[in-house]
Amino acid sequence: MSVINDALVWFNDPLNWTNPDGVLDRLTEHIEISAGAVVLGCLVAWPLGILLGRRGAASGVIVLLSNLTQAVPVIALLTILTLTPIGLGKPAVIIALAVFALPALLANAYTGMRQIDPEVRDAAKGVGMTSLQRLVRVELPLAVPFLATGLRIATTTVVATATLATAVNGGGLGMIISAGFGLGPGHGGQILAGAILVAGLALIIDGVMAIIERKLTPKVLRRAAGRV
Repeated sequence: MSVINDALVWFNDPLNWTNPDGVLDRLTEHIEISAGAVVLGCLVAWPLGILLGRRGAASGVIVLLSNLTQAVPVIALLTILTLTPIGLGKPAVIIALAVFALPALLANAYTGMRQIDPEVRDAAKGVGMTSLQRLVRVELPLAVPFLATGLRIATTTVVATATLATAVNGGGLGMIISAGFGLGPGHGGQILAGAILVAGLALIIDGVMAIIERKLTPKVLRRAAGRV
């Protein structure tokens, strides 16, 4: 119980929130790192997943890419990136986390395009829509639930994993936990407080993304899912 009490005392100290490298600064860094990684992952995974999903002949490629990106631990990738010209800091963290986010984004983008009824595509083509018009006006709206699900999973995972940024001096809430370990015995309250902050942020982000996912899903598809 002493560790819990120490964590409460740590939370109640205003200096731990407002000082340089305090909670507010580290929280901002954590969100910036996570957002950068998710955006980078989307820029790579969504075009590739949508392209392969429209062609429908590369499910093996999707599985291979997902397995490859999942097989490399984030901490190992961070270590490798620090040995390149990228070096230490936020760029290495953003790239490593973007790779970590790829499986969910890529697989859901591919699945979203494959689940579209071929008759819908044929109908759109029959009314004279071009390939780009079919993609923008028909296929992507129908794939939105899958894209949103992939985005939610990737975002929540990245936010939770961004704690490892401390390993390469990348900032974020993990620095609070790392600093607690560095202070030695008797500072378990700070370590616990940092862990609570990371877990709380991940839960909040997941809740926000769930609301966004619901809002982006067309009402017709939500009703169909409810009936199922």
